[in-house]
Amino acid sequence: MALFGRRRHTLGLDIGSGFVKAAVIDHGGREPRLTRAILTPVPDSAIVEGEVMDHAAVADAIRETLGASGVRAPHVVAAVGGRDVIIKKISVERMKPAHLRDVLRFEAEQHVPFDVDSVELDFQLLNPEATQGDMSVLLVAAKHQLVAARRDLVKDAGGRPAIIDVDAFALHNAFEANHPEAMQGTVALLDVGHDITNLIVMEAGVPVLSRELPVGTRRFRETVQGRDGLDAEQAEALLRADAPSSRLDDAIALHGEELAAGMERAATFLATSTRSFAQIRAAWACGGGSRIPGLLPWLGGRLRIPVQHASSLAGVAVAPDALDALAVDDPGPLLMLSVGLALRAA
Repeated sequence: MALFGRRRHTLGLDIGSGFVKAAVIDHGGREPRLTRAILTPVPDSAIVEGEVMDHAAVADAIRETLGASGVRAPHVVAAVGGRDVIIKKISVERMKPAHLRDVLRFEAEQHVPFDVDSVELDFQLLNPEATQGDMSVLLVAAKHQLVAARRDLVKDAGGRPAIIDVDAFALHNAFEANHPEAMQGTVALLDVGHDITNLIVMEAGVPVLSRELPVGTRRFRETVQGRDGLDAEQAEALLRADAPSSRLDDAIALHGEELAAGMERAATFLATSTRSFAQIRAAWACGGGSRIPGLLPWLGGRLRIPVQHASSLAGVAVAPDALDALAVDDPGPLLMLSVGLALRAA
């Protein structure tokens, strides 16, 4: 049976503060194939640090994106994230999987810092093959109002929300599909966006921590402008250049330190809360900010681990004209979240 009954296309919708990004994946063949990618600018300050400030403007950008998708009445997969989403790896006594959902509501009261009546709960059993010892479970909680707001935003733009995912899991989906070599040991993925950076720490391919760091390309641009008296376009040109510039040194040192410190705090938290935690061996980065010239080498030197680019297109089949609508040289880092969402099967 084709995905969504007779429909075989999934549209992954990444609603960011700089752009609405969409990826359309055809699930009807032998392997998923990207058939269309769209980037639609979002008006400045319509979304600030992940919070929608101008609902109508963002809905208009989504509507334009859906119209450019080439898919009639698409089923949409979107995501939520931020401080109102909790991801936690827990252990519970072994029991039949059918009973686990009933028990997890009580467990959530111990681990989730919200009223459990105010959240959507879900889980994934991480060691289903084990027959002895405790069960390892990935617990997820998201506030009802956060999920409802994202669903309503898509509906108001004319879309049909089929799944509301968690951004950390969608990023992981795309990361796993394109970088299977990163599914060993403990690694980090940084999605450096316009206003915020999503940090995900994975152990053996399982997301065990997700945090938002309040730094993105906007801060880099503002620091460059303030240092040299450049206008926004001149600063943006430096951030998108092919080669590093000494004019970026201060911004990279200042905001790169924020990213590095965020990773170190996450590692310290995991080390103190999980006895089996191993230090982060490597990091990958995606999002528009990952392309800032000189940023990843600076982070690698500061953290003393390899830090390299992640691409959403390294291992995904791409139709010949799928990227024609994009006015960027390398869209792979930009599409990680939207591709991860579009890889979801209902």
